[in-house]
Amino acid sequence: MTEAVARKRTRLSPQARREQILDEAARLILERGISAVSMERLAQLVGISKGLVYNYFATRDALLAALLHREQTELRDRGMTSALEAQSYEDLIRQTTRLYLEQTKERGAMIAALLSDPSVAALMEADSRLDRERTFRYFIRATRREYGLPLDLAIAAVEMLSKITDQAGHLVAQGVIDVGPATEMCVELITGGLARLNPDRVIKESSSPQTSR
Repeated sequence: MTEAVARKRTRLSPQARREQILDEAARLILERGISAVSMERLAQLVGISKGLVYNYFATRDALLAALLHREQTELRDRGMTSALEAQSYEDLIRQTTRLYLEQTKERGAMIAALLSDPSVAALMEADSRLDRERTFRYFIRATRREYGLPLDLAIAAVEMLSKITDQAGHLVAQGVIDVGPATEMCVELITGGLARLNPDRVIKESSSPQTSR
């Protein structure tokens, strides 16, 4: 897609204009890379003055950090909605993993580009850490409820098993595996691994009649 010529300026609410600027920044990163993003180019694409862009974002780094924050917030909010709707622990893992992998496939290149920028990463460090801690606390509580693990073991397990999802995201982004198979693989590895950590549960399940799937 070639870069659009300057658009006719239309009157939008401040929030709508802000989102429009971020949308254009996202499109530029996906099509041309993060280096293509400049306040001048965004002003031309949106059809406003460069000064007005600066009214919304004090610096280019602030704009890119706002874009990363929007992506992470959207994923977190959708993930929490799915988590609340999950009917079981397995369903929780399946739904949240699928959401993460879908976003990675669609927007992973942009998110990776934003995270690779030291200035943007520094601006987002505190928010990213808080989001990650909130997510981990949620999964640690869910894991303890499901598998009866002591706190220290649950923390270590969630930390280690989260790497499975991260690696699946890399493979999906590279086109090595599609979202569906990657999701199911993650579910099997995570739930199977956690079950093995609780000897009482393993003994109970191994002695129960097995039903074919």
